[in-house]
Amino acid sequence: MTLRFTAVRHAYPGRGEVLRGIDLEVAKGEIVCLLGPSGCGKTTLLRLAAGLEPLQAGRLELDGRVIAEPGREVPPEQRHVGFVFQDYALFPHLTVAENVAFGLRFVPRGERFWRVMDALARVGLETYEKAYPHQLSGGQQQRVALARALAPRPAVLLLDEAFASLDARLREQVRDDTLHVLQTAGIATLLVTHDAEEAMFMGDRIALMRDGVIVQAGTPTELYLHPADRFVATFLGEVNRLPSRVVAGAAPTPLGPVAAPGFAEGAPVEVLVRPEGIRLGAAAAGAAPTAAVEACRLLGATTLVHLTLADGAGGLIHLHARLGPGAALERGQRVTVGLDPERAFVFPPETT
Repeated sequence: MTLRFTAVRHAYPGRGEVLRGIDLEVAKGEIVCLLGPSGCGKTTLLRLAAGLEPLQAGRLELDGRVIAEPGREVPPEQRHVGFVFQDYALFPHLTVAENVAFGLRFVPRGERFWRVMDALARVGLETYEKAYPHQLSGGQQQRVALARALAPRPAVLLLDEAFASLDARLREQVRDDTLHVLQTAGIATLLVTHDAEEAMFMGDRIALMRDGVIVQAGTPTELYLHPADRFVATFLGEVNRLPSRVVAGAAPTPLGPVAAPGFAEGAPVEVLVRPEGIRLGAAAAGAAPTAAVEACRLLGATTLVHLTLADGAGGLIHLHARLGPGAALERGQRVTVGLDPERAFVFPPETT
């Protein structure tokens, strides 16, 4: 089933509008990540979908059926929506099986057992049905919460910062497990996160929010390689910032020119370059431009290189380049620098 938000607005007393005209659709079997900084309205949108907040303006539809509009609300228990909270909200006095069965009160007793065991099998916890939440790790508790949300076989699944309380190493494993469960379940999923890497890992599409509006929605590749503005570019990952002025339709930089369509001749701009978009090579006689290596640090799957480069006006620019794990450069070594235009973006200069 498809979940659709149309012209959704919402305000809280004393805070003003936190949602300012949201249009968004989540298709059956699709995972959409609501990404953005704290306070941008992500969780409010999730709560509206679940029926935990009354809709003030706009419309919510599930498979073409209106489930919320001003003055008309389908009760939460009748929306066929599953919700995984950030703190998991497990009942400490109930076993794992009893927690999962909590949302199946209206399912016949004989069927209820099989629903519980099927949901636990999906998350790999079928042997823990008699355990209590305090006997489980954080990752196992998260999977119990997911099983409880899946047991009623919802049409839509909502997850609110479901991995935020896990440590970094465990978070990666639980995210991977959850992704496979969601893909197998094949239901529309809306996941809230403030972590760009998590959104790119989990989402078929990302809706990036800021101040109550969706700034850009698309696939992770579209947002990362074709950001709509400076906010999108910087929120999705680290960038190097290079000031410039447009000359003949391009923005010249010490790393090379970048196409700047739509900007007037001589207009001030800023070029943003992803660290992996900086290309390094062995310095040779007469080669230019060159940069000095300040530091080279292996970060597991990648190597981060700190560089200092002359800006052509008597100053120095500090850059970060991200290379493969085999790179080994010495401090003080000089290297040639260039850029990959697919990972360089031109925007108007930042205003204060």
